[in-house]
Order: sequence, then structure tokens, then C-alpha cells
Amino acid sequence: MVQKTNFVKKKTFAVDIDGTITENGGGMIHLDALDALRRLTNMGHDVIFVTGRSSIEGYLLSVFGGTTKIAVGENGGCITLDSNDHILLGNIEDCRTALKIIKSSIDNVEEKQVFPRMTEVVLERTFDLDAARKILSEKNIDVELSDSQYAFHINSSGINKGAGFSKIMAKYSILRDDVIAIGDSATDVPLFHVAKTSIALGNASDLVKSEATMTVSAHAGDGVIEALDKLAPKLSEM
Repeated sequence: MVQKTNFVKKKTFAVDIDGTITENGGGMIHLDALDALRRLTNMGHDVIFVTGRSSIEGYLLSVFGGTTKIAVGENGGCITLDSNDHILLGNIEDCRTALKIIKSSIDNVEEKQVFPRMTEVVLERTFDLDAARKILSEKNIDVELSDSQYAFHINSSGINKGAGFSKIMAKYSILRDDVIAIGDSATDVPLFHVAKTSIALGNASDLVKSEATMTVSAHAGDGVIEALDKLAPKLSEM
């Protein structure tokens, strides 16, 4: 008689940080959510942070949090694979040029004090983003302007979380069918598009929820736990 063996089909979880595994809007990590992601890693799955923060911050979180030691940061502009191993996909000079034009045309445009960036410019959410987009379009400056709810971001043309994570998928031969993306903001939508399963948390806007294949009601870290509970039956296969 041949004995049937249970096995877990390996999945890759692409997980946003701010508003997804943080709590109280203050950037503190939701420890129960991080513990749940660590347990996924211990089961043999990959858990990769894909964030608007720097890739170094995401990488350090993976080291101390016990998840897969890869991070996609700067909204897809930079990938960190080790302490001094970075893949730069964006060009910060393009972003600096756009910043100069915006500052000369709109009041209250200020850079946000953040961990140093290698490929993007990060701004305080103190001005009209659509007005800035219009000004740059009129001057034929081709960059990406996005709102992570944590800050405004200027990225090189074509740079977003989906494009950045696609580089990881290609490098490690990760299939779209095996990717599960979890996020809460408009910057996560391109990431949703490269994943077969995408989960928008309760604190996401209706627009973001409409782009996901699945939604949960709980917010941030509690929402991650709710999502993983819903997925649990599907993660084990005979």
C-alpha cells in the first residue's frame, strides 16, 4: 500500500508594511501579524516585504522578524538582497528634477524626513497631488507620483511595486499562481496585478478593494491575521 503524504505547496507572500502590518498609524509593527508571517516562513513559504519605505528598512524587518531575507522598497525602485547587495531599478535624478519643478510651482511642498532613499523622493502629504501631476505632464516630465497614505512618492517612470516584485519573480522563478499579495493602499494595486491572489485590508479604500481578489473587514495587522485565517484551508494540499 502506498501511503499518502501531506505536503504544503510553497507560496510567496508579498506583503506591504505601513497600514498592513503596522498598528495605530504610528509605524509600530503589529507583533501578532509579524508572528503569523514568521510561522508561514517556518512552514516553508516565502514572505517578502514590498514597501514604500526603503528596501533596507524592509530587509532589516525581515532579519529581525524571521521572514524571507529579501525586500522590495521605495515602491519598487530598489531591491535589497543582503546588507550591501541592492538592485536599483529607479533613477533618483529623474525624481529630483521633478521635485524642483513641483516646488517652483506649488506651495507647501516639503521632503519628508525618512530613511535615505536610493531611487525616489518622498514628500509630506501637504499639497494637491493631482495639481503636481498636471504640472509635470505639461512640462513632459515622465515620472510616477503616488500616495501611500504614509507619504507622497516620486518614482521614475514605470516604477511601482508590481514592477519591482516582478524582478524578484523572474530572479527566483516564482510563478504568478503562487503569489499572494496583501496591502491597503493605491501603491499596492500594481502588486495585486502580478499576484493570482490579492487581499485588500479593511482600511483600504473602495478603489483598492475593487482591485483585489479578496477583502477582509479587519484593519492593518488584525486584517492580515484575518486574511491568513481565511487562506489557511487553501495552503495545504494532498
